[in-house]
Parts: sequence; C-alpha cells; structure tokens
Amino acid sequence: MPENSRKVKFETDKLAKRIRRQVGEAIVDFGMIEEGDRVMVCLSGGKDSYGMLDVLISLREKAPVNFELIAVNLDQKQPGFPARVLPDYLAALGVPFRIVEQDTYSIVKRVIPEGKTLCSLCSRLRRGVLYRVAGELGATKIALGHHRDDVLATFFLNLFHAGTLKAMPAKLLSDDGRHVVIRPLAYVAEADLAAYAEAKAFPIIPCTLCGSQENLQRKVVGRMLKQWEKTEPGRIQSILRALTDVRPSQLLDRKLFDFVGLRPSARHDEQEVKIMQFREFGEPLFAE
Repeated sequence: MPENSRKVKFETDKLAKRIRRQVGEAIVDFGMIEEGDRVMVCLSGGKDSYGMLDVLISLREKAPVNFELIAVNLDQKQPGFPARVLPDYLAALGVPFRIVEQDTYSIVKRVIPEGKTLCSLCSRLRRGVLYRVAGELGATKIALGHHRDDVLATFFLNLFHAGTLKAMPAKLLSDDGRHVVIRPLAYVAEADLAAYAEAKAFPIIPCTLCGSQENLQRKVVGRMLKQWEKTEPGRIQSILRALTDVRPSQLLDRKLFDFVGLRPSARHDEQEVKIMQFREFGEPLFAE
C-alpha cells in the first residue's frame, strides 16, 4: 500500500474510532439504549443521519445489550427527490427499513409565505409523522441525527432570541409521554461527521426545501461557532462541558433555586462566614 494511502487509512480509522467512542459515551451517559430496545433510526439522506446509522450498526456488534435497528426515511415529496437512493443503499447494507411517503413539502410551501423560515413547520410535520410510524413499528426509541454543533446552535439561538437557557437534550420524552427520543451524536462535532461521510462515500441527498435559506439564524450562529473553533480552539468543547455542569445557585432563576429562603447555615460561625465572603469576592463585604 502506498505511503499516502496508509496515512489516509490511518486518519480515517482514527476518526471512526473517535466518533464511535463519543457516541458510546453519550449512550452510556444518558441511558439512551437498553436491553431489548427497538431503535428507529431517522434517516434523512444527509451526512449526519448516515453517520449515526453507520456507527450504531458498528456499536451494536460489541454492545453489552441486545437491541434492534430499523431505518426510517420520510419522503416529503420534494421536487427532484431521488426516491431509489436510500432504499437501494439500505437494502445493500442489510438493514431493515421503511420509506414513508407524506407530502409535507406542499403543505409547508402553501402555508409559509415566500422568503420566511420553513424549518419550524417542516420539523413539526415531520415529527408528527415519525411519532406515528414509531408507534406502528413498535419502536422503543427514536434516534435523531443532531450533533454537538446543533445542540450548541440551539443553545445560542434560545439565548440570543428567546431569552431562555435551553438547548437540545440528548434524551427526551415526547409531549404525549409515548415516545423517547435520543440523540446519539450529541458529543460529535459536525466537522468530524462531514469528514466521515466523505471517507465512507455516503450517497448524500441534499435538502432542497430549506437548503437555500442562507440567512437562517441557525446558519448565522453556525458560522459564529465555526469562527470560534478556528480562532479559539477548545472554546466549543468548553461550552458543551458547561451544559453538563449547571449551577442553579449561580444563576438568576428563582424557580430552580430558593434565593428568598437562603440563610446562613447554623454550623458556620461568624469567622467562617467572613472567610467564605473573602473567597467569593476577594475582600470582606463589610469592613471592620
């Protein structure tokens, strides 16, 4: 094997190992997959969902629990959608699958005025269909392909535009309490998934419904995150860690922490309180 080919293979193997490790960690950290689970893997035809399916297949072979995978694609009847790409790919892979045909494209285009953001309505319609199909298939978990950058972009969108500290949870219960949604790629960087998709030559299907909406705020935030990653290496990972280490007493949400009822503990004498104040503020609050 030529030297360059060996180097490419080494880097690809290292990338695959890193993604598998991160997905495995997320599954364990959040208890995403359990013995006997039937996991419905939502496959859009994009790099993220292809990568998720590929890694879950790999992990299933060595997992300490037994679980099933079934791939589901929602054909939204977008013009020019290559209907045979996913069925042919999944059949060759030997993965059980279902293609669901539902013309949500026409609904979105009819309801949303030209130039307005399509994603919100599109995602709601898609989610409703997928929940229904999960019930029909007896799926115990619904796996979505949102990655680390999606989680952080959602956090900043809510911070900047909604005034809330909220992101995409790695595991959630649907509003009706019937479905558990998991995001196995929650720790995985988008750039790694893009490189993995290229290395594996996944047959990518672009989304023509909203892919041209370049001014979406999510894309604006995405560009901000990419710039940070370039100029401030490690910042993105630090922000992700912050979402796993929340200190309610250090924020301002009175619903999460009883600030009104906060009183000194009886075990602290006056000197101990002064020491705590000094450590907190650099000097005593009240001069002697």
